[in-house]
Amino acid sequence: MKVLVLNCGSSSVKYKLFGLGNGAEQVLASGIVEEVGLGSPSLTHRCPGREKVARAGLEVRNHTDAIELVLGMLVDPVVGALASVQELQAVGHRVVHGGERFASSVLIDHEVMEALHENIPLAPLHNPPNIQGIEAVDALLPNVPQVGVFDTAFHQTMEPPAFLYAIPMRFYRDHAVRRYGFHGTSHKYVAQKAAEHLGRDLQELKIVTCHLGNGASITAVRNGLSVMTSMGYTPLAGLPMGTRCGDIDPAIVPFLMELDDLDVTGVNRLLNTESGVLGLSELSSDMRVFEEAIAHGPTHPSYERSRMVLQHYTWRVKGYIGEYAALMGGLDCVVFTGGIGENFALVCDWSCEGLEFLGIEEVHARRAGGKTVEASGPNSRVKVLIIPTDEELAIARDTYQIVVAAERQV
Repeated sequence: MKVLVLNCGSSSVKYKLFGLGNGAEQVLASGIVEEVGLGSPSLTHRCPGREKVARAGLEVRNHTDAIELVLGMLVDPVVGALASVQELQAVGHRVVHGGERFASSVLIDHEVMEALHENIPLAPLHNPPNIQGIEAVDALLPNVPQVGVFDTAFHQTMEPPAFLYAIPMRFYRDHAVRRYGFHGTSHKYVAQKAAEHLGRDLQELKIVTCHLGNGASITAVRNGLSVMTSMGYTPLAGLPMGTRCGDIDPAIVPFLMELDDLDVTGVNRLLNTESGVLGLSELSSDMRVFEEAIAHGPTHPSYERSRMVLQHYTWRVKGYIGEYAALMGGLDCVVFTGGIGENFALVCDWSCEGLEFLGIEEVHARRAGGKTVEASGPNSRVKVLIIPTDEELAIARDTYQIVVAAERQV
């Protein structure tokens, strides 16, 4: 089965084409359309065994134009991977917020679309472009089944003590204000990969998964289920991130609004785009900048500040590992994934320092390089793994399984 996976952002469309079935999982093409609806749209397209295609100055007014462009690339006789769009048998979409309605991936129909629209207030920046992508595919490929795979779905197994906030209950009852969590597709995928690597049943493991990228979250996975996660009602909560503040004293928000004469839009911008490691360092939101400064040593002009940022970041990661081990009543494995988790060895090493009392020993991380790396020593009771995440493959698998099951019922 040829499955196209789409991740539609406000001004971008990422895509990856898979060939699935009979035990095969092959990437046939991938790419991104950027600056959708903006001044200078561009496309980057890759097909295994062929040269990368990069085009700029394109006319891409909206997501329908972008997806039409993607389909054109996929059937291009020189750089494409399909003879015809008729070969496409399913499309899987990353959808950020499923609210409480969706605890698993679903075949998209009219009822699902209504629910996605109802969830827009929960993710006003993310769900609208996700919806636009689905509507664009419906217009361009009306007979191709589509599947929604939700960032929040994996965390729907959290129980009320984990997901409720200590604010008046009417806000949950009437407005669904609660912890939802995100990056669920990634947390689920790497937890499964960890169990495979350890040769153990996921249902018997207690795992802390650390998805660390420009956005970052940590999840407690007990017996294959999410029981707690660091992000909350929005992706702003939890760890400090590239430009997001993570958890802070709520009283700081009105104080900052009064201090800098900020309205709601202004304070949201401050906390989402001007904070995190960017705001703390006043240097960059990119961990590679700090890695380079630390590698150069104390003579580097940004060494001390970079070291402070990394200590702050890993202190928080370490705190979540300990907290979640306590919540689960034990720990078998810690997984690091995401752009930072897979590539920045110091984050893994410093986050695990001093955790010998939990059974974590001799952690010396290295870049994953596309493969699972065991960062802990051979005598470590709790294994520390670096596992490359593959959210697109996870979406493709769910899409394949759901569409095959639906076809069997016809």
